[in-house]
Amino acid sequence: MSRTRKIMMWSAIVSAALLLVCVLFLLMFDWNRAKPWLNERVSEATGRRFAINGDLILTWQRAEPATGTWRDWIPAPRLSAHDVTLGNPEWAKADSNMAEIGHITFSVNPLPLLNKTIVIPSLQLDDPNLALRRISKGKDNWTFKQSEPSAWTLDLQRLYFYRGEITLKDEVEHIDAKANIDTLEPTAVNDFVMGWKISGTFNGARITGDGKAGALLALKNVDKPFPLEAKLNVGKTSIRVNGTVTKPQELAAIDMRLHLSGASMADLYPLTGITLPKTPEFSTEGHLIGVTNKAGGKWAYEKFKGKVGDSDIAGTLVYEAKQPRPLLSGTVVSNLLQLSDLGPVIGADSNESKKERGVAANQPADKVLPVEKFTTERWGSIDADVQIIGHKIVHSASLPIENLDTHLKLQDSVVTLSPLKFGVAGGTLIGDIKLDGRNNVIKAEAKVSARHLKLKQLFPTFQPMQASFGEVNGDTSLSGTGNSIASLLATSNGEIKSLINEGTISKLLLEQIGLNIGNIVISKLFGDKQVKLNCMATDLSVTNGLVQTRTFIVDTDDAVMYITGTVDLAKEQLNLTIKPETKGLRIVSLRAPIYVTGEFAKPKVGVDTGVLALKAGSAVALAVVAPVTALLPLINVGNPEENKCTSLLKEARGKPVAPPPGKTYKAKTPAKAQP
Repeated sequence: MSRTRKIMMWSAIVSAALLLVCVLFLLMFDWNRAKPWLNERVSEATGRRFAINGDLILTWQRAEPATGTWRDWIPAPRLSAHDVTLGNPEWAKADSNMAEIGHITFSVNPLPLLNKTIVIPSLQLDDPNLALRRISKGKDNWTFKQSEPSAWTLDLQRLYFYRGEITLKDEVEHIDAKANIDTLEPTAVNDFVMGWKISGTFNGARITGDGKAGALLALKNVDKPFPLEAKLNVGKTSIRVNGTVTKPQELAAIDMRLHLSGASMADLYPLTGITLPKTPEFSTEGHLIGVTNKAGGKWAYEKFKGKVGDSDIAGTLVYEAKQPRPLLSGTVVSNLLQLSDLGPVIGADSNESKKERGVAANQPADKVLPVEKFTTERWGSIDADVQIIGHKIVHSASLPIENLDTHLKLQDSVVTLSPLKFGVAGGTLIGDIKLDGRNNVIKAEAKVSARHLKLKQLFPTFQPMQASFGEVNGDTSLSGTGNSIASLLATSNGEIKSLINEGTISKLLLEQIGLNIGNIVISKLFGDKQVKLNCMATDLSVTNGLVQTRTFIVDTDDAVMYITGTVDLAKEQLNLTIKPETKGLRIVSLRAPIYVTGEFAKPKVGVDTGVLALKAGSAVALAVVAPVTALLPLINVGNPEENKCTSLLKEARGKPVAPPPGKTYKAKTPAKAQP
């Protein structure tokens, strides 16, 4: 045998002997003797007290998962440790542990170690007890001591829990909850291997829930998604999911049915981070799909259907992670929308409704304008671009509103509804609304135009109006500051203009307003007639919430009515005077002014009793002298007057203006509104 062959043979024998010695050493070594060294190294790396209090055992098994190659014959070490504890950081209770685990078992694939990769095919935790705690942002017990970047990488492929308990006390999110975890036996129809039950509180609301899933982090097989089924109740809010997740540690892809319900959509914000409006009780169900990317991911709630209050809703919404804010976009459609279901959006629902959705019932009984504040601090958390369509909107059984169409945008805490379109009473309402919530107090601007609103359809249940067919056109431009509808109107500035021209109006209605007693009797006996309406023109100025009548006139062939006074939006007070002036002969005419006063909640309508008493007294005195002349004080002889609106039509057609929010409106000199 040559020298070279001898060297090679002995080298092989020595290598085999050394390998055998190493294997025998690993098999026969009492690994409990290594516990002090392991405990010290792990404690040093984590900055926590770590201890293996029970036995530490090493066994060998074939590598998993099987690959069908020669690598399957290379044995993999499998470590088993009993009674393992990991302490809390120094700021937490010194005598408590973050983790107490009855038994830990894990295996390591040896070959990847050559590439500085620790591949753990499975990690099994028996009887784990984890106590997670956070007391402030950046201070929690699940974040370990930072160290220099390591050249080693960890690849954990499966994690199993057996009969465990996890508690979480989070003072930042106000969570105090407990989850009990147990093992499930997979069946032929599902791959669920783990189940759990949750209880506790979140923001003071009770939490309950349960669910089941596949092996946690069983993600390497992309062709076999991770099954998940869960139900979570937080107060009155319920979330149910049923579907699959691919690569759960990355949320690489979600495909599941999602059911949401609760007292208000706004309650979903703490759970989802998505700003949604205040609503009545709601329930929706749809298809949730999504994928992650470097920016954060994109999720779609597809073809959802449901109800909000008594209204139906459907559509698709897409959430996309972006910088500087995520974006919510899509379309929401309602075939039958109860207008009252939009009340919570602006706080205009009843106190009973507010209690139902968990909001303080702070609307004073003597106030009409909503005082509930908008939650502007959430506006900056997301942007939105959503089309909202309502095919039929019901205000009441007598006044349907059709074809709501608006484009809602939320951009950097600024909300716009532009355009906001309604079909009302045979005509159209078109508005542009802007709410700037970038500061502590909202700056609001509103421009609203009414076109071709039919009088007959505006008052469908008022019988005298059914014989009328005039149209209403108007424009409003207002600005204000405040965090509720009441405060915005109380500080509002701008103009309101409206016009009815060349129509007809119920004579009976006009005679009732003008207190022409004789004609009321005649009309009721012989039926209503039509009166030519030359025009009705209003020109109102609004200064710091005080609405003043520059012009408010109704001109017909028979009479002219002048309306003067103020409406105080801040105090919700009315102070209006209606003065009827007849154009022709009236058998009996009590032309006393009518006063509309009092609060919005309890307005008062009265007649100038002094004028009526004077006319009645004169009639009694004259009756003593000459009974035939007793009616003279009540007979009104008037000459036909020109159309009082002629000079006002041009100005009424002019567009109203409003100053920037927070600026006071400088009213023009009012047009002459009285004879």
